[in-house]
Parts: sequence; C-alpha cells; structure tokens
Amino acid sequence: MSSKKVSSADNQQERLEIKSWIIGFVDGEGSFLISIFRNKTTKSGWQVFPEFVVSQGAKSLNALKMIRKFFRCGAIFINRRHDNHHQDIYRYCVRSLKDLIEKIIPFFEKHRLMTAKRKDFIQFKRIVKLMKNGNHLKSVGFKKIKQITLTMNRKGNKNL
Repeated sequence: MSSKKVSSADNQQERLEIKSWIIGFVDGEGSFLISIFRNKTTKSGWQVFPEFVVSQGAKSLNALKMIRKFFRCGAIFINRRHDNHHQDIYRYCVRSLKDLIEKIIPFFEKHRLMTAKRKDFIQFKRIVKLMKNGNHLKSVGFKKIKQITLTMNRKGNKNL
C-alpha cells in the first residue's frame, strides 16, 4: 500500500518538474503572437489570428513533441527555410481559440512566466478574451486589438 503512495508522489513530482521545464522552455523559445492580416472573405476585410508558438531546430524536435503531449493540443510544423540556421526549424503551434482558452491560457495563468514574455502573454490573453466575446468582429473591438498588438513582442506593424 505504501508503494502506491510513493508512486503517486513520484508522479506528482514528475508532473511539477515538467511544468517548470515548460515554463523555462517557453520563456526562452516561445511566443504569444497575434497576427492581423487582410482577408477579403471576412466582413471587415481583416482577420485576427492568435497563435502560441514554440520553435526548435530538428535536433530538439522531441522537446516540442513533449510539449504537445503535455497540452494535448496543437500541431508541429516544419519550416524548411534555414535563413541563418543549418537545420530545419520546427514550430509547435496552438491556433485553436478553444484550446488557447481552455488549455494554454489557464496553464500560463497558474504557472507564471519569468521573462518579458509574461507581458506578451498578458496582452495575448486580453486579445483572446476580446475574440472570445466576438469583439474582433466589431470596428471598435478590432481597433482595440490592433492597439494591443502594437505593444507586443517588442515590435509593432505600423502598416495596419
């Protein structure tokens, strides 16, 4: 009977360790992105596209697989554009609004990022909440999202 308790404690410790590992990994290699681009098929002519991304080279693909397994959502894509890299770059991406709301955001609310990415996460969360409420479909809401987006990721697209 005590072996079950030890096993349960070990599992809890392992789960805590992977959560801490994910926080550190995302602090270093992750991004909370909001893209806004023209889309003639939408009523407003614009589309708001939230995305949680973690990138890694081919040698560390298993790390992305572990993160995908942990969150139980998202997909891993290959980017064969090498630019200044000597290997393919892989991206773990969560784009589903439902998964962002139900899995990604609650995790990062409970387990705090330690770098400047925390600010991006907070802005990302604000935009996803606005989208959940349909505000991105209204002119006033879209303008608010656009303003918030300009404060994220240490850059802004002034062409919007």
